Amino acid sequence: MSHRLAIISDTHGLLRPEVLAALQGCERIIHAGDVGKPEVLQRLNELAPVTAVRGNNDKGAWAEELPVSASITVGQVAIYLIHDLVELPIDPVVAGIRVVISGHSHKPSIQERNNVLYLNPGSAGSRRFKLPVTVAELLIENAAIKARIIELDV
Repeated sequence: MSHRLAIISDTHGLLRPEVLAALQGCERIIHAGDVGKPEVLQRLNELAPVTAVRGNNDKGAWAEELPVSASITVGQVAIYLIHDLVELPIDPVVAGIRVVISGHSHKPSIQERNNVLYLNPGSAGSRRFKLPVTVAELLIENAAIKARIIELDV
């Protein structure tokens, strides 16, 4: 069975129509923090179930309800989610984690180290510096994973 997950981060309260279009048809949305406001999560939940963590800019009662990190398993793949990779409290290899998803830097990246895929979808919110506006897609088929960054034309 194959699974398509949409990965998004650093919306900072801005949910563009291009982002919503890119996320269509996914079975789950993972938000790596700096959501900005609860309406963003409500709108994303209309597309698919959302797993989100709190970013350093997420403040207030609604944000307190978000965990600082989260673990989920999709198919045979264990995924760990945290906003700032520097604060990763575990060794993913020892913990049996196959994918670590983070945000914070606004720089999209896909790197594999020690059989762990590190995925940062970049920022889907307001453009910062000259960085692109991006989301990511994670395809999981049994234990096989493929990730890609999707640059949005905004």
